[in-house]
Amino acid sequence: MSVKIYFNFKKRANLKIDNNSSGKQGFVLKGNNGSTIILIHGLTGTPHEMSFLARFFNSRGYSVICPLLANHDQPMEILKDTQWQDCYQSVRDAFVKNTSENGKVFVSGLSMGALLSLLLADEFPERIAAVSCLSPTLFYDGWNAPWYRCFLPLVSRTFLKHFFYFKEDPPYGIKNEQLRMLVHKYYSHARISDMKGVTRHGYPYFPVTLLFQLNLLVKYLLKRLGGIDTPLQLIQAKDDDVTSVKNSQFIYDRIKSEMKEIVLLYDSYHIITADQERDKVAEAMEGFFRRVGKDSKNACN
Repeated sequence: MSVKIYFNFKKRANLKIDNNSSGKQGFVLKGNNGSTIILIHGLTGTPHEMSFLARFFNSRGYSVICPLLANHDQPMEILKDTQWQDCYQSVRDAFVKNTSENGKVFVSGLSMGALLSLLLADEFPERIAAVSCLSPTLFYDGWNAPWYRCFLPLVSRTFLKHFFYFKEDPPYGIKNEQLRMLVHKYYSHARISDMKGVTRHGYPYFPVTLLFQLNLLVKYLLKRLGGIDTPLQLIQAKDDDVTSVKNSQFIYDRIKSEMKEIVLLYDSYHIITADQERDKVAEAMEGFFRRVGKDSKNACN
C-alpha cells in the first residue's frame, strides 16, 4: 500500500453530527430460515462493501444485519474523532435490537470489522454461534504496505495525529481491474472533505487518529482472545496487499476455539467481500456455518 501523507491545519469548523443521514442505520434484510448473520464493514468503509454477501445470504434464507459503524456517514472532521468503542457500540446495538434468543446468530467482519466480530462473540458467547473473520487486521504488513509504516504508530501517539491523514494509491485492496478503476476514478480526484462517493466507495483519506484507535482495539482484543471459544473461520487472500496471512495465523494460534479453520484465496487482495473470489468467500462462509449447525444438533442429541 503506497500512501501519501497530508496535513490539515485548518481550524475545525463548528460541525455537528448529521442525524438525518440516509445511511445512518445501515440495513436489515429479513430472512425465513431462522438464522441471522451480522456483516460488519471495515474502518473508513461502508455497508456497501458487504452488499454482495448480504444478498447471497439473504437469498438463502438468512436474515442479514449490516450496521453502519459510528460516524461513518459524517464529514472527516467528525469521523476522525471516533473511538473504537463507538464502532463496537454500533455493532452491539444492532445485535441487541435486531436479534432474539431464538435462532442462530453468525457474525462476520471485514478488516477491522473482523476484530469487532470477535469482541461480539466474546461478550455474547451463548448467543453467537460462529464467527467468520475476513482479512483480519491486527498489523499492516501486506506487500503494498509503505516502508514508513513503522513510524505511523509513533505519530499516532503524539498531538500530530490530529493533523496527519494518508491516502491510498492503487490497488486499493482490489485485484479486479474493472472494480479497481471505478474506485480509482473517485479516489484520485477526491478531496479530504469530499463526501460524494463515500457511501459507495468509502473514505479516500484515512486519519491517523483512527489508526491510533485501531491499535487500542488490537491491544484490548489480544487480552480477550485466549478466552474466546466460539467456532471460528478466518478467510484471507494469500496476496493480501494490506495485511499478510500472518494476521489470520496469529489469531488462529491464540484463540481457544476447538472448531477453527483458515481458508486461503489465491486471486484476491484485501477487500475479499467484493474482489474476484467473492463467490468463494460466500460459499466458504455458508459451508462453515452449516457445519457449525450440524455439530450443535449432534451435541444436543
